[in-house]
Amino acid sequence: MNNYKLKDRSRVLVSGMLAAALVLGSGASALAASTQTGSSAEENTATQSDLTSPVSSQLIVALGDSITAGYEPGMTETTVPYGYVDRLKEQALFHGRVEVVNYGILGLQTSGLFNYVTAIKEGKAIAAGDIQEGLRDPRLTAFASGVAEAKSKLEQADVITITIGGNDVSALLTEAEGLTNEELKTKAAELLNTYRSNVQQVVSLLTEINPNAQIVLADQYQPVPKIAGAAIYDELTKVSGSFTSTVDEMVSQFNAEGKKVKAAHVAETFVGKELSLTHIFNEDVHPNQSGYEVIAKVMAQNIWGSYQETAAKSGKAQISIVVKGKELSTPYAPVIKNGQTFVALKDITDAIGGTSRWDSKAGTATITYAGRTVVIPVGAKQITADGIKINTASPAFLHKIGKEQKTYVPLAVLVAGLGLDVQYSQKLKTVFINL
Repeated sequence: MNNYKLKDRSRVLVSGMLAAALVLGSGASALAASTQTGSSAEENTATQSDLTSPVSSQLIVALGDSITAGYEPGMTETTVPYGYVDRLKEQALFHGRVEVVNYGILGLQTSGLFNYVTAIKEGKAIAAGDIQEGLRDPRLTAFASGVAEAKSKLEQADVITITIGGNDVSALLTEAEGLTNEELKTKAAELLNTYRSNVQQVVSLLTEINPNAQIVLADQYQPVPKIAGAAIYDELTKVSGSFTSTVDEMVSQFNAEGKKVKAAHVAETFVGKELSLTHIFNEDVHPNQSGYEVIAKVMAQNIWGSYQETAAKSGKAQISIVVKGKELSTPYAPVIKNGQTFVALKDITDAIGGTSRWDSKAGTATITYAGRTVVIPVGAKQITADGIKINTASPAFLHKIGKEQKTYVPLAVLVAGLGLDVQYSQKLKTVFINL
C-alpha cells in the first residue's frame, strides 16, 4: 500500500478531529472474539514428578485490559496469546521458579478495574455485569466468580503489573466529530482525571491487599503514526505525554506514602515506531509481537533490571538450556530426539551442582543431588528415583562426539526425578531449569 493510502487510512482512524482523542492501546468491546485464558502460553509447561518437594517461587499477577491479556486481531477461541505477560514469565525463569497469573479482561476500563479489585478485596463473587457493563469477554463470568482465588493470588504476589487506560478514552472516538478542538481537549482532560482517580484507588486497594508486592504501572502509548498528519501526531504524542506525567505524579505520591510502586515508561518506546510496533496499519491499535516484546522489555527492566535472551532465541543455537539463570555453555550440544531434549550427563550434573557415576558394566548412570538419587539405565524405558520406578518414553543413549562417547540423558526426566523445576519455552527454544 502506498503512503497516500496509508495516510488516508490513518486519517479515517483519527477522523481528522482526534488530535486530543488519546487513541492509546485500548481493548474495546469488539475484542470479545478472544477466549484466551490462563497465565502463560501453553508451550511453557512444567514437567515435575510427584517426588518434587514444595519449593517457593516468584508469583507475578497481571491486571488490566486486552493488552494485559495479549490480544491481537484475528485471534480465535483456540489461539494461545503470546503477549508481554507471557514474556515476563520467561524472564522470571532466569531468576528462579515462577507462577504467573493473568487477569487481563478484554475491554476493561479503569472504572471496571476498580470494581474488580474492590470485589477481590472483599473476596466475594459478584455478577459479571458488576465489573463493567457491556463487556463481552467470554471469560468474564469466570473472572467474576473467581474473586476469592484472585484475592489469594494477590495476597501472595511478589509483583503486580498493571496496564490499563486505553478504553477510558475510546468514547472520544465516537464523539470527536461533534466537538470543537477545545471541547475535545476539555473532554480528554476530564477522562484523564477519571483515569487518575480510578488508578489511585486501585493501587490503594492493592496495597491494602498486599503491602509487600512490587506494583509496576505502565503508561499509555499512542499508536497513530506521523503519516496521519504532523499536527495530529504531535497533539496525540503530547496527550500521551500527559498520561505519562500523570503516572509519574501518582507513582511519586505512592512512594512518598511508603507504597512500592514503579512507573513503566512504555509510551516513549513507541514514539516514531507506531507502524512497526502496532497493528495500526490494519486499523487496530493493539501491539503486534514486536510491540509486546517492547512492553515486556520495559516491564522486565523495572522488575529485574534486565531483559535477557538466549543463543537459541537469536538463532545461534538449536536449543538453549538455562540452569539457575545461567545459559549452559558446552562443546557437547543438546540433542533433540523424538521431541525430547537430551543432554550430556556430566554437563547437567555440573551445572546443578550434583554428582554422577557411570557403571560401564551395567550401562547405568547414577546421579545424586541434594539427597536424591536417580538411576538411569541406557536404552531402558524406566528409571529409578529414590527407589521409585518411573516409566519414560525417552531412554538415555550413548552419543559419539568426535572420538568421545558421552552418555546423553533425557533432561526433563532427570531433573524431575531430582526434584528440580524444568520448563520449556517454544518461543525462545529454551529449557529453563531451577532448583
